[in-house]
Amino acid sequence: MTRQTQAFEIGGQAIPPGGRALVNLALPGLYTNDPVSMPAHVTHGRHEGPVVFVSAAVHGDEINGVEIIRRLLQLPLLKRLKGTLVAVPIVNVFGFHNRSRYLPDRRDLNRSFPGNEQGSLAGRLAHVFMSQIVQGVDLGIDLHTAALHRDNLPQIRADLSDPILEPLAKVFSAPVLLHSASPAGSLRGAAADLDVPVMVYEAGEALRFEEHSIQIGVRGILNVLRCLAMLPPTKRKPTRPSAVLRSSSWQRAPQSGILRAQARLGAMVAEGETLGLVADPTGERETPLSAPFDGVVIGRTHLPLVFEGEALFHVGRTGQTTLLEEHLDALNGGFDLSPPELIEELPIV
Repeated sequence: MTRQTQAFEIGGQAIPPGGRALVNLALPGLYTNDPVSMPAHVTHGRHEGPVVFVSAAVHGDEINGVEIIRRLLQLPLLKRLKGTLVAVPIVNVFGFHNRSRYLPDRRDLNRSFPGNEQGSLAGRLAHVFMSQIVQGVDLGIDLHTAALHRDNLPQIRADLSDPILEPLAKVFSAPVLLHSASPAGSLRGAAADLDVPVMVYEAGEALRFEEHSIQIGVRGILNVLRCLAMLPPTKRKPTRPSAVLRSSSWQRAPQSGILRAQARLGAMVAEGETLGLVADPTGERETPLSAPFDGVVIGRTHLPLVFEGEALFHVGRTGQTTLLEEHLDALNGGFDLSPPELIEELPIV
């Protein structure tokens, strides 16, 4: 077993082999002259291995990932880590402080990568993350939820044409694994340009904790770290594989009005099945919204007041109905999905 011979350097600090440190990466300050920093928790193992980052709150109101990282960092198991884990629980510190998806300049940070040291506030924050966190790592896991008033079924999004990323995305074992290209300006896309594969875990809704989504997220990260031989293997039965979705489609409001949803998150739907009905307030004009193909509802809105063209139901195409039903039974049956390594604490309700 090869021991680390060098310290891990980040933000002007050097973490020795076997060390842990909280590094505060300097960001542009507030106009009140108060300093702002991005916290990065570094665990640098005694033995050589990959370097992995886990990030959350790139959108400041998507907070499930903050709790996932908190639980991850509590694990005594990390004392046995090989390689280096860099955990950044709050990337968009400004948005998180304001309970907002966006930065104070109203830009979406996840459309501002790779950033620019001399650019906008969003560009400068993105540049800090790329230069201090992404450069030089082997893999990234970026934690998200749906946007405000929407909910996502726990899912991994990744480019499954990447031979390095595909097996790691599968071993995460979220209920759903969606093959998707990186949006322009996203962290995932900018990292790919540096040959750093990144998967995105999407689960739950903005400004809410969802216990099962958190449990699946912690368990999935541990699965990936074990697959990379950064943590010792477990003797427990492997988690069930993800149902792979090769395509998906958002169904949009055919008219402005009031939505009466008929399909729950995680519902298995048949082509042509009614997902919801959109009507004007008097009910004189009503239009149904139908499933475009056989699949599963992996995202949906919770807000009944909709404008024409607004995304309402995200349907993923799949034929793996038995596997999906097993995952959904576990979610709906209230089973404890948390990994056994977690420190026992009361669940969030």
